[in-house]
Amino acid sequence: MVLPALEGTRPVLVEVQALVSPTSFGTPRRTCLGFDSNRAALLVAVLERRGGLDLLGCDVFLNIAGGMEIDEPAADLAVTIALASSLRNRPIPPRLVVFGEVGLAGELRAVTQPEIRLSEASKLGFEAAVIPKASVAKAHPPAGLKVFGARTLAEALEQVFEEGTR
Repeated sequence: MVLPALEGTRPVLVEVQALVSPTSFGTPRRTCLGFDSNRAALLVAVLERRGGLDLLGCDVFLNIAGGMEIDEPAADLAVTIALASSLRNRPIPPRLVVFGEVGLAGELRAVTQPEIRLSEASKLGFEAAVIPKASVAKAHPPAGLKVFGARTLAEALEQVFEEGTR
């Protein structure tokens, strides 16, 4: 999953990788590289409760490619989509970026500077984005970039995997 993150004020597109696999031990592992493990555990719980996914008996491995360290809440949606993709064994549509903060109730919250994130994604050839509905009005998407707004994590999962953001 590609995330348009901010490094200071500069947008950087980073790849969020996830692997979800049935555990072979009693307690599932939660391993993170480049992302806060406590935040990942929280997002796994939200995915289970609000996204309807069964991750309880699965090991979860999360990696931010290229050795990057991501600590902004805007990465939440990318992490959850990557986890869902791995669990469901369904590919993420090509040329798609996502960003947004995920709350404990499964709501998506707006993040800072959506227009800069979308502009950078468009420049690099991305064609679609799923972002919080609250960010759509502020985003002013560039021409050629389809932007889908979601109010909840469940809506975002549906848009990515079922509604044709392709």
